[in-house]
Parts: sequence; structure tokens; C-alpha cells
Amino acid sequence: MTGYEASVGRHCHDAVKSLHMCMYFAPEQQDELAALGLERGPMAYYAGRAAPLGAVGAGTVAAAFYNFDHEHVRQYIPAAWTVTTPEAVLAARLRAADRALRRLLGEEACTSAEMAEAAGLALRATEACRREARPLYAANADLPVPGEPHLAMWHAATLLREHRGDGHLAALAVAGLSGIEALVLHNATGTGPTSALLMQTRGWSAEQWAAARDRLRERGLLDGAGDLTVAGAALRGEAEALTDRLDAAPYDHLGPAATARLTELADGFTRALREAGAFPAHAFGKG
Repeated sequence: MTGYEASVGRHCHDAVKSLHMCMYFAPEQQDELAALGLERGPMAYYAGRAAPLGAVGAGTVAAAFYNFDHEHVRQYIPAAWTVTTPEAVLAARLRAADRALRRLLGEEACTSAEMAEAAGLALRATEACRREARPLYAANADLPVPGEPHLAMWHAATLLREHRGDGHLAALAVAGLSGIEALVLHNATGTGPTSALLMQTRGWSAEQWAAARDRLRERGLLDGAGDLTVAGAALRGEAEALTDRLDAAPYDHLGPAATARLTELADGFTRALREAGAFPAHAFGKG
């Protein structure tokens, strides 16, 4: 796989994943999960994302999510499963996806031929996804495909997001980065969530964040100002390249023309999501 081919697959994934990622900022998901008795915020997030795994404990969630503090996870898991069941959460998040996508994209887009085409292409890509060592992908892949086009697209986007994500965690482990170190290094690029949001949502303290930054400086990956060094940028590049290789199969299976078409369609939906305010700007940046 050439660098060009890898970037094509990555671009397609980045466009498609927006239909999955928008749910983490959607009030509909918090509302649906709160209606089950779950606390809004971390408990709802952990239960919502982990539900396909079943009523697992904090250790399994922390391992599968990688960059969340285990002690933080333990505050909410497995307590969430004493309030409700994974099956109820799965139904709730599907209702939330239906409501949120209809609000953000509009009825016409959700029922359009373009949505149906995108869903078909994305689902075809998932045919080549691998379950081995990919717990979050594999758990979601066991769920039925929803019948409505916008929900089938959301389901396929979730599969492709978790498939690449599981592979990326393997790449981070190869790079010798702990969960919090991976967050700090990514935050140094200024392209992801702010450090404040990462600490709040992943359960890390300012002291833990500072200690991880110091460790990365000692490795020569960050400079004194907390910016990426040449070595830090190179390590991130190696991790992304390995992630691309681990995630090549869906887009190789789809083929160049169909991958380009899926990217085109997903880019259009992503623009619409951004214009509708699905991704709050204040949550992103180096911070």
C-alpha cells in the first residue's frame, strides 16, 4: 500500500466517522440514556459506548478505550449495569441516533438516495473488516444492521470508526505510549480536543497530565513549550502509518472508485453536520 493509497483510505474514514462522532455531542443521546436512569456525562458515555460488549467491568472498558483513567471508569462501571441493561442502552442509542441525525441533517437528507447509497457503500466496506484483536469493532459487528438508510449509515460509520480505532490502539502500544501520553502527544498537534476537555472526559488530573508531558519531554517527543519535536512528529507519523496498514482492508475491498464516491458522499454529510453545529468549536484546539 502506497502513501497515497493510505491517505485515500484515511480520508474516507475521517469523512465517514463524523456520522458516528457527532453522537458524543448530541443532547439526544444524553437524554435517551438519562431516561434509563443513567447519570449524564461520564456514566452515559461509558455505558453508551461499551454496551455492545455486554455488562463488562471497568477493567475491560479501560482496556478497550485505552486512554481513559481506570480509576475514573471505576466510578461509573459496573454501577451503570445496576441501573439498566446493555440491551436497553443499545436501543436507546439507536433512538438517539435517529433523532439527532434527523435534526442535524434534516428529513430529506436522511431519506435521500445519497444516504442510501452511502450506507450501502459503507456497509460493503465493513465486509472486509477483521474481528481479531478488535473488541469494540467485533462487539458492534454482532449487532443487527438497522433498516432505515440514515441509521444503517450510522451503524456502518460506527463499525468503521471502531475498526480503525482498535487498530490505532495497537499502533499506540507499539509506539510505547500510555493512554494519557497518547492524548498529550495528540493534543500537542492542536488538531484534536482541548486538553481541558480531554482531562475532563477521560478522568485525568492536571498533575497526571503534567507528569505525562514531562515523560514525553524526556523522550525528546515534546519541547520545553509542550510542542511536538521532530522526533515527536515522526513517532506520530509512524503510528498513523501503522494504523493505515491495519485499516487498509475495508477500502481495498471497496476499491478506488467506490471509496472515492463514499468519501464524496460522506464529506457532504460532514459539512452539513458542521454547519448544523454538531461539533462545538470551543472543544477543539491545543488548549
